[in-house]
Amino acid sequence: MPIYREQGGKLRKLKSYAIDKEKKLQALVEKNLMEVMEMHFLETEYSTTFGGRIDTLAVDINGAPVIIEYKRNKNDNVINQALSYLKWLQAQKVEFFQMLVINKLGHKFASEVNIDWQNPRVICIAESYSKFDIDTVEVIPMRIELMKYRYYEDGIFSLEPLNASEQKSSVKSTVDTPSKSPIDYSVEQHLQKPNEKIKAIFSDLRSRIFGIDENIKEKATSVYIGYRVTKNFAEIQLGKNQIKLYLRPIEYEDPKGMVEKIPDGYNWTMNQRVYIKEENELDYIFGLIEQSYQDVL
Repeated sequence: MPIYREQGGKLRKLKSYAIDKEKKLQALVEKNLMEVMEMHFLETEYSTTFGGRIDTLAVDINGAPVIIEYKRNKNDNVINQALSYLKWLQAQKVEFFQMLVINKLGHKFASEVNIDWQNPRVICIAESYSKFDIDTVEVIPMRIELMKYRYYEDGIFSLEPLNASEQKSSVKSTVDTPSKSPIDYSVEQHLQKPNEKIKAIFSDLRSRIFGIDENIKEKATSVYIGYRVTKNFAEIQLGKNQIKLYLRPIEYEDPKGMVEKIPDGYNWTMNQRVYIKEENELDYIFGLIEQSYQDVL
């Protein structure tokens, strides 16, 4: 999609460029992982035991291990390479990745985020992809995401998903996973906990959120129900007698003072919290959600 700059009422198309040095793209993404992809950086050029090196190793805000590989020219077979690294990662012990997280992000972070070893992510970043690349992703039953970058004049950078396979691997994992529930839940499972009053409030709130934008996606995890466009802008935890709503880390127009900031030490991306207990609070709270939504556009 072309990008234009408005100057005196006229639009001028910005020129796009390929990033000239191989490491520049990788360094740029790694330095800004949380901002552009909501991931915590762990390691760069991480050596595997079979000789290869993972370009970028990270963990996303839901606790899923992430392998990122960069396709630097048209002939790079980066998808097969990334899958080879994924196979190696899945063959490691759970404690291996847990220690990486502890060493890089600290014990407190590791204790707050459950590592979702069952659903690792493979992300490929390139300026363009061949039909072979896209066809390969569509038929492989694994969580592979293709992302397309553009670098424009004046230092403008964009990164957008070209294709995201949400399929989980049909191949039995070789990892001895701890006995815990998968991260993927349904909304119906979350609705087993609240009373009828809270269910009604959630139903109203959910309808309002979907009414903001036709592109909004809903995803239920074991912890919350998330709503996103490019990034999560609202996460809902249903309790028996109340709803906890988590929003983006911005300054809110909040004359009633309902927004509560979670301490920085928790390292939560969605670090603004609101409690909902009554139906008559929704009009005001929905205004806060719209402010959070604007932050991801």
